[in-house]
Amino acid sequence: MIKLSFGRSCLAMLFVGASLSVAALTGSRLADGPAARLCNETSRWLAFDGQKARPQAASGVIAAAAAKEVVLLGEQHDSEDHHRWQLQVLAALHAQRPDLVIGFEMFPRRLQPVLDRWVKGELTTPEFLARTEWEKVWNFPPHIYLPLFEFARINRIPMLALNVEQTLTRAISDKGWDGVPVAEREGVGKAAPPSPAYREFLREQHQMHVEMRRHPHGDKPPPPEVPLTHFIDTQLTWDRAMAEALAGRLGGTDAAARPLVVGIMGSGHLRFGHGVPHQLRALGIQRIATLLPVSPDGECRELRPGLADALFLLPDKPLPPVEPPRLGVTLEDGRDGLRISQVMAGSLAEKSGLQAGDHIAEMAGRPVSKSAEAIAMIRRQPPGTWLPLRILRREEALEIVVRFPARS
Repeated sequence: MIKLSFGRSCLAMLFVGASLSVAALTGSRLADGPAARLCNETSRWLAFDGQKARPQAASGVIAAAAAKEVVLLGEQHDSEDHHRWQLQVLAALHAQRPDLVIGFEMFPRRLQPVLDRWVKGELTTPEFLARTEWEKVWNFPPHIYLPLFEFARINRIPMLALNVEQTLTRAISDKGWDGVPVAEREGVGKAAPPSPAYREFLREQHQMHVEMRRHPHGDKPPPPEVPLTHFIDTQLTWDRAMAEALAGRLGGTDAAARPLVVGIMGSGHLRFGHGVPHQLRALGIQRIATLLPVSPDGECRELRPGLADALFLLPDKPLPPVEPPRLGVTLEDGRDGLRISQVMAGSLAEKSGLQAGDHIAEMAGRPVSKSAEAIAMIRRQPPGTWLPLRILRREEALEIVVRFPARS
């Protein structure tokens, strides 16, 4: 199951920053047995030695990363623990390389003067958030990012704006890269072609975008139709823009005098060396470290060799108790199958288009005939996911997708 994180660009944000199954990109999953048991031993670093994941000493991981030119730290944008982990890594890197520069995906390039003023201590926190147009350009809760910004300010570490304007990514999604005039590309160069694996991954994400058009969320209009080539151009431009900003900060200085440049960005931009690492290599930057946080019950059990240079296994965080998902229907078992006898006003079922009298033939592609089986499947549905139903309404077969709300 893929969780989608929607935001600034309805195209590229389909997967960047989201919790994705890494199976879409390469290889077979982490084997069961001793290797899988590593996922139960949290708060440690892991790296692959051939096909096997092995624990790593924190000192060794940080020392190896500090010896690179660029270090990329991934994140799921809405995860507080991911940002706490990033702060921990930044502090460790700064201890070894005080000549640090931190680049942030969160800011378009035009806001660089605001970042400079913040690091100099010339802006209060409310002024910083207002002048960076936080609610417009990023709009994730600012408190989960502010410790990173404060760390840069306190230590006078330069902050670097890595992103481009939404207007550029939208123009590329509409017209393709070649259809956007050079003067409107914000100085971004043409991206290096993607690897076959990355292209296939983007093709799958595009297909999800197509499915979203077929099943729009609630009352929102479906996202615009985007050709596959434009979709890929949009993502590659985003990757290229951030890579160019990071590489540009290294400049043409002597290697011994170069700072250590760290990039803070969604994990989808760096997994398996695709995205930003691929574009950095095309720009001549070869010494790159990619570090990712992973969760024990999700990503850790689907790790593949090559996902990143090292991974930090975060402990699970208890979630507040929530009521199990409910459709808001009354079900009847009958000779002719499972029937919806009542739909509650304002319920998820009503919003999804279900009606009294409908017969449920399938749920998630599986035949169902008993109410107990249907209720169990609904109760197991994770927040924020989709449940496709095949409905028989009179003599017509309908496909309805129920979108369970994300956990509040």
